[in-house]
Amino acid sequence: MSEDRPSALLFAEVIGQEAAVAALGAAAAQPVHAYLFVGPAGHGGLAAAHAFAASLLCPDGGCGVCQVCTAVQAGRHPDLHLVLRSGAQLSVDDARRVVSLAQRRPLQSSRQVVIVPDVHLGERAAPALLKTLEEPPGATVFILLTDQLTPDLATVASRCVTLDFAPVPRSALIAWLESRGVAADLASVIADSCDGSPGRAQVMADDPEVTSRAQLWSSLPVRVGPNGEDAAALARQLLQAADEATEALRTEHAHRLEVLTAEAKEMGERSLPGRKEILDQFSREERRWRTDALRAGLGALARAYRDRLSASAGSESAATQVQAAATAVGLITETARSLPRNPNEQLLLQALLIRLGGLPL
Repeated sequence: MSEDRPSALLFAEVIGQEAAVAALGAAAAQPVHAYLFVGPAGHGGLAAAHAFAASLLCPDGGCGVCQVCTAVQAGRHPDLHLVLRSGAQLSVDDARRVVSLAQRRPLQSSRQVVIVPDVHLGERAAPALLKTLEEPPGATVFILLTDQLTPDLATVASRCVTLDFAPVPRSALIAWLESRGVAADLASVIADSCDGSPGRAQVMADDPEVTSRAQLWSSLPVRVGPNGEDAAALARQLLQAADEATEALRTEHAHRLEVLTAEAKEMGERSLPGRKEILDQFSREERRWRTDALRAGLGALARAYRDRLSASAGSESAATQVQAAATAVGLITETARSLPRNPNEQLLLQALLIRLGGLPL
């Protein structure tokens, strides 16, 4: 390990975020009191938060191999606190937990680290968080994670060092997947379907139906038509595919629950502490995963229309095809933007397919 920077081992699971990793490595020796990581879940923010926390708590500045680094990476160090929201929003009570933890003294290290995901879902909690950030306890470093930098977070962001975690480039994802033994053709499909998220890509690599689901969405331009009944049947098929896509994550969650339960028993616990909270967190992750599966499918559909546009270049009807393809991509984008508002998904997809079926393509 360099004398000035934590070991690269700590950040081995943070893929395609070189700028953020370099900034955190430089900051480890003299950290400020608060950092805000901006980027959707799965793009490396949480893994980077744990790696950075290890570099702050490790007596050697983040060697990557000692007991402290191992415990922090596994989320089990007494001076690391991960505050997960207790409901659909980061509540005032969640913020109070953050404030209470921040007042504690470190138990083993010279400082403690408090990680708070999903702060973009904490409009009501923001004032309490802001007060703590404005008057930070000297031995506490905060790492806040948000999917996006909303106007409500502007003041919070002004009290933090902000680091962006953008979607990982397709080429980096393919190279990373292939290095983990994923076949080149499957790596390409996953990279096109995971929305730039290594976390999602890793789970998809164990899903045998990834390719067939991508082909289902890509085949739609030649299957859609203006008939409502046909559109309804296709929409049901797409929603079923999204449900099936979540099975891989459910399997991973079941494995993680088994591991956590076994570890709790080894520590002398009769049952897993916080089991309900863990299950609630898994449920939220699965709902978001399903929505992401639909978004990924819509992305594949948009690419299919762009491919049809390229194939029609130079034909007599090229101008009409260009306009129709542009309209199709616009409709697909509009549908994807509607998903976070919890619409009736069956009706949303059915309406999209009918409109796509009426285009002169």
